[in-house]
Amino acid sequence: MYQALRTSLLSSALCWDADSVRSYQVLFDKLDTNKDGKVDVAELRVGLKAMGIFRHGAAQKIVSSGGQNNDGSLDFNEFTKYLKDHEKKLLLTFKSLDRNNDGHIDATEIQQALAELGIHVSREDAQKILQSMDIDGTMTVDWNEFREHFLLYPAYNLEEIIRYWKHSSVLDIGDSLSIPDEFTEEEKRSDEWWKQLVAGAVAGAVSRTGTAPLDRLKVFMQVHSSAANKISLIGGFRQMIVEGGLTSLWRGNGINVLKIAPETAFKFMAYEQQYKKLLTSEGTKIETHKRFMAGSMAGATAQTAIYPMEVLKTRLTLRKTGQYAGMFDCAKKILRKEGVIAFYKGYIPNLIGIIPYAGIDLAVYETLKNTWLSHHTKDSANPGVLVLLGCGTISCTCGQLASYPLALIRTRMQAQASLDVSDQPSMSSLLRTIVAKDGFFGLYRGILPNFMKVIPAVSISYVVYEYMKTGLGLSK
Repeated sequence: MYQALRTSLLSSALCWDADSVRSYQVLFDKLDTNKDGKVDVAELRVGLKAMGIFRHGAAQKIVSSGGQNNDGSLDFNEFTKYLKDHEKKLLLTFKSLDRNNDGHIDATEIQQALAELGIHVSREDAQKILQSMDIDGTMTVDWNEFREHFLLYPAYNLEEIIRYWKHSSVLDIGDSLSIPDEFTEEEKRSDEWWKQLVAGAVAGAVSRTGTAPLDRLKVFMQVHSSAANKISLIGGFRQMIVEGGLTSLWRGNGINVLKIAPETAFKFMAYEQQYKKLLTSEGTKIETHKRFMAGSMAGATAQTAIYPMEVLKTRLTLRKTGQYAGMFDCAKKILRKEGVIAFYKGYIPNLIGIIPYAGIDLAVYETLKNTWLSHHTKDSANPGVLVLLGCGTISCTCGQLASYPLALIRTRMQAQASLDVSDQPSMSSLLRTIVAKDGFFGLYRGILPNFMKVIPAVSISYVVYEYMKTGLGLSK
């Protein structure tokens, strides 16, 4: 339906010339619904919606890019200048897509362009994308058709499709083992990249604080629950509240929040400045399998740097009332009693766990993303909030499910000294002991509260992230 509305708004696009002021005037008059000689954000938003451009902030971006006096609207001269500049950028994109330089884009060229962005679609799906731009039914898209389709779309680069599908910096479920997000060259040149990281960190902090009781219950059950000492959800909460009061449910949350910033920084720098450059040549797109390798190595680097904070988080989460005065007191006592090596207990299973978590999270997310794109890209590249949250939640949950036994072993090894166990077994012997005493499902103790916190954690982090984006000027 939107294609018909789009055609009515851009009815003369096929015969437009880049210097045709009259054609721009026709479009301007249609968008200027109140006839005040200016097109404001509200009017432009209505026009974009009629053409099927639903991206949040698109109208604001056009006005901000084209406006010269910051009055929140475009007069005819500003509108014309914006369109001319935008057409030049679109023409460069068109030529980069037109691999054989025949003046037309076909389905094969669409496939190649998307493959370079890490999106693999069938020929049939590429033809569907092509049909959304093809006006004359030739199953190819010439410059006029391409220009009409994207003329009032603020993006001129196919990387915009990928930007809808960022999720690791947006969704925080308490574990930081996912592959880092890709940033476009435009974002790197501007200050958007660090604003997105800051917004993600704040969202993660609020999310972790909101779900801290469930996280503490998970750790409590991982360490204390067994076949001989079964702990239920209600029973676990009751034990913790009786021992330390209601506020004890947030034990360990402070350092869990504090470690977000250094871990994000280490992971981002290692990914962008080291491993990504090591695996790809300058100016080329990183392929999915190389992104997994680079992301996993970056995650391992970040975990190595902040792992002592992980150990402190576990000890503080499990502490009894009066055991430690705070995180610094906890660190001093561990160092004095157990030595530096104690700060890296459980490091090996934690490192190994990065591979199944990050790999399955990325694989599931890419599969869900490509499935959605193959069915719906004809209408819009924007998947919408529910699809994004759904895909992110499912992929993170699958990653957690695969790596959970290693996470449980890591937590028990971190907690061993706090339980006054003189004989502290290795990872393999601990694995055998758990399976022998509790069976295979003993490796999944605490998985229920872990799953229970996923949906609220994702929801809280997404809402806070959107508010932070608005506050930092990333969306309006």
